[in-house]
Amino acid sequence: MEEYLPDIYQKSIYTIDYTKLLSRGIKCLLFDLDNTIVPPFSNELSKKAKELFIGLKQKGFKIILFTNSPSIRLKNFKSYFGVEGVSSACKPFTRKLRKLLQDYGYSVNEVAIIGDQLMTDIKVGNKVGITTILVNPVSKKDFVLTKIHRFNERRKMKKLRDHDLFWQGRYYD
Repeated sequence: MEEYLPDIYQKSIYTIDYTKLLSRGIKCLLFDLDNTIVPPFSNELSKKAKELFIGLKQKGFKIILFTNSPSIRLKNFKSYFGVEGVSSACKPFTRKLRKLLQDYGYSVNEVAIIGDQLMTDIKVGNKVGITTILVNPVSKKDFVLTKIHRFNERRKMKKLRDHDLFWQGRYYD
């Protein structure tokens, strides 16, 4: 059950205390794309997210989009945000995340993953041992597979709540 428990839970990518992450030794931030930064099915290039990423890079963070979306979807976002990215990440499987850590030379205590799903983003991060940050989805729309994950996610959240480990809407860092 703890593989689904995020280390940090915030309302959105804009409410995370990034200064605190820096002080904890985090150097690299992996952002999920769909429903973390932009709504699924949307190709809208968020100026607010771009400004956030510029500020985070100025603080010294390496920003990488880490998404299950295909490379054709990721391409415009990488270019617009001026960041690198990993497409078809196959979260919650760990192969691409472990390869990313090896390729960039980061240890697990230097990386955080930020996403909107317990079943993919939080689970993959916890399996590898990096800091996990859950945010609320930016939209109620979801891809078909994500709808299945959301059903399972609600069941996991109920179990976590029953054990007084996680309460949706009760943010912490």
